[in-house]
Amino acid sequence: MRIAISDDAAAIACGADRVAAAFAEAMPGATIVRTSSWGMHWLEPLVEIDEEGYGPVTPGDVGAILAGDRRLAIGPVAGHPFMARQTRLTFARAGRTRPLSLDDYAATGGWAGLARARAIGPEAIVAEITESGLRGRGGAGFPAGIKWKTVAGAKAARKFIVCNADEGDSGTFADRMLMEGDPFALLEGMAIAGLAVGAGRGFIYVRSEYPQAIGKLNAAIALAAPHIAPFEVEVRVGAGAYICGEETSLLNSLEGKRGEVRAKPPLPAIEGAFGMPTVVNNVLTLAAVPHILADGGARYQGLGHARSRGTMPIQLAGNVRFGGLFEAPFGLTLGALVNEIGGGTASGRPVRAVQVGGPLGAYYPPDMFHLPFDYEAFAAADGLIGHGGIVVFDDTVDMLAQARFSMAFTAIESCGKCTPCRIGAVRGRETLDRIRAGGRARDRVETLPQMHNAGTSPRSLADEVALLTDLCETMKFGSLCALGGFAPYPVMSALHFWPEDFGLAPRHREAAE
Repeated sequence: MRIAISDDAAAIACGADRVAAAFAEAMPGATIVRTSSWGMHWLEPLVEIDEEGYGPVTPGDVGAILAGDRRLAIGPVAGHPFMARQTRLTFARAGRTRPLSLDDYAATGGWAGLARARAIGPEAIVAEITESGLRGRGGAGFPAGIKWKTVAGAKAARKFIVCNADEGDSGTFADRMLMEGDPFALLEGMAIAGLAVGAGRGFIYVRSEYPQAIGKLNAAIALAAPHIAPFEVEVRVGAGAYICGEETSLLNSLEGKRGEVRAKPPLPAIEGAFGMPTVVNNVLTLAAVPHILADGGARYQGLGHARSRGTMPIQLAGNVRFGGLFEAPFGLTLGALVNEIGGGTASGRPVRAVQVGGPLGAYYPPDMFHLPFDYEAFAAADGLIGHGGIVVFDDTVDMLAQARFSMAFTAIESCGKCTPCRIGAVRGRETLDRIRAGGRARDRVETLPQMHNAGTSPRSLADEVALLTDLCETMKFGSLCALGGFAPYPVMSALHFWPEDFGLAPRHREAAE
């Protein structure tokens, strides 16, 4: 009997270690294998017994399952409806392999992309990545091929590959899952990138809140060293600053400096880590590279929607019935992701809002669920898909409170380099507090003694909203990086779609398309 249980951090948090110990005690002769996670988090701890799935399992369920009780049975995991609708490339091994088994990795196509990359050479590698249409999976969606070509053409004594694994967005966990479940894929992708641009060394910058991922990466680097040589990789651990997810702040931190945004130009592709040309891509971008090289850029380019090509590991979180990781080509509608795949809210109440793209992403109501999940569609709707995180809220959510959270979050996490972000987020939080309180003057910064030239009479609600709107415009177009520039997205979307939560007249609701 083979019993497979994930050692993913989310599974462990749900009790997977205790379940594994219970099976070991109940069945001393059974083979218990700790695998990566399938990504069906609502079923964790998920147990596979000879490929038959059971979940969520507690230690108290073990005896009944072994006695033939099928109340928790879900059938073959790979055939589950949640899995059957997916197109898994980046997460093709998820749930199927042991994370630190070189045998498992090689048996499932590992190192094939690197072998082909070595055979075709740097220029052809860059051409394949360009043809694939691969774009950065961490935020702005910048074409990877253009970035790689720029670094490849730069003249310098040394070049670097930097993996941005500082996954700090709320509702996102794909980077962590891949680093914990398929670390060799990330290392292979980095080695291919190094070969393409002439870099001999890479760094993985991981947030300190991911201890299991850090341990897995260090172990994988030691095991994979002969396969990726002469390319070398080192893990660097961040101290938990959200701003270090921004590439130039990350580079400063990597160099031992304060995590603070750099002015651009020069771009990191010209002057990045330690002043040298540097490819900075996130985990999901680099982990897609081995599949592109193994199967060809044209196959990857054949998937997707409009200018968004390939697949996206989408993370469903918040108040959602079927929370987890769902990888599919770009183009699924937001409504299909939330209602069909996510199953609506876990509370059973109506969906009121969905935030896409992390804490700086816009909120959307159900009448915007016709939006296709791709970069341009969300940019046109004053939002972003970011790292692919979707957080669901039911009809009890207070959207003014959510808007205030965005400003408060930005005020705390700002690096302080530029005035629009450093000061604007604080003033935005204060303005939202005044809107909540009805605009009382005693709470206003203008009443401070040093502000003797400012008016002290209370502003109307309309005036406060106009001030908030003007402040958001200043932050959006005046901030040095995306932290301040995107902070207005959740605020303005909440104000636009749910004005009643700000004390304004309700917006007329159109029927969802």
